[in-house]
Amino acid sequence: MADLKIQYQKLLDSGQLKADRDQKMAIDALNDICTALEAVPPRGSIIWRALGRKPEPVRGLYMWGGVGRGKSMLMDLFFDNVDIIRKRRAHFHEFMIDIHSRLRVEREKEAGDPIAPVVKLLAEETRLLCFDEMVVNNMADAAIMSRLFAGLIEQGVTIITTSNRAPDDLYKNGLNRELFLPFITLLKDKLDILPLNGVNDYRRQRLGDAALWHCPNGDAATKALSETFFKLTDFPPQDSEHVPSMELHVSKSRTLFIPRALKGVAVFSFKKLCAAANGAADYLAIARHFHTVILVGIPVLGPENRNEAARFVTLIDALYEYRVKLLASADAQPENLYPVGDGRFEFDRTVSRLAEMQSNDYLKLGHGMSENLGDEMRQISDK
Repeated sequence: MADLKIQYQKLLDSGQLKADRDQKMAIDALNDICTALEAVPPRGSIIWRALGRKPEPVRGLYMWGGVGRGKSMLMDLFFDNVDIIRKRRAHFHEFMIDIHSRLRVEREKEAGDPIAPVVKLLAEETRLLCFDEMVVNNMADAAIMSRLFAGLIEQGVTIITTSNRAPDDLYKNGLNRELFLPFITLLKDKLDILPLNGVNDYRRQRLGDAALWHCPNGDAATKALSETFFKLTDFPPQDSEHVPSMELHVSKSRTLFIPRALKGVAVFSFKKLCAAANGAADYLAIARHFHTVILVGIPVLGPENRNEAARFVTLIDALYEYRVKLLASADAQPENLYPVGDGRFEFDRTVSRLAEMQSNDYLKLGHGMSENLGDEMRQISDK
């Protein structure tokens, strides 16, 4: 049985974290949940049958606070150490994409309410659901969330989630928000609400004074970006050959290979990301899943590599709208990245966004879809 409090204290003793009252409260709460989940007898066991009923669901937790408050770190610590089999962790937006896909299948059966069978199947698959960055940006999600999550909790599923927003601020000013209000009531009733509002911005502290845009491409830029990657992810540099990769699911029929991906940080080469046949849906999937992207090998752009330039513009739009932190190496500074030729005028917006993405104000923003997401990208995102 894991003791999260002991492991958290080790991080403090090693200097990886600073003492933080709110984080301490979160660790205490998560440790209690961990203990309660591990104490539940296995499904179908003699003890389960002796009870004559399903055990009471373990109460969940909603942790919210600004960027860099350590929410994902706390979730990592909890999820990696809770010793149960049926558990699932997912980015919230990807989870809702999965839900809508399941609902479509049920609607095609024309067998009545599609939510009930989806809830039943999910409850059979897992009894612990952990979400990163709960945020609601569309009416399709807002309209079903109350019934969906009420059903999951009733079926005994424990829900742990992080968010940059307090429950009352979810889907704020959204279309038909009255349909969403029961979900906020459900959160407050069924989950403990824990704010992490301290002053320590751990993600910004780990970046320190590190440069975000390295010019030109070369060994020095690669070395600097590698050092920043290890600092952001706590991965030991001596094990650099063993940095994990992953496959990111864009749709049922499409996945993207991420050569280096750890703790919300992904590393790409410009050639693989913008010279290959990728599009807005791919870039939006990346922007949703990672809070930081490291992009290496950006060349000088122009009419001769128009397609690559167009993909780069779309990539930056997606990262910007989801407030992703961008670190890069390039053969020129942003203002000189597309120096002359047809298409230079259209590239000005990208230059402006690249400049803003290096500002302190931008770096302080939480990861997630901005309220002014363009209609075209919103439609792609919601598909």
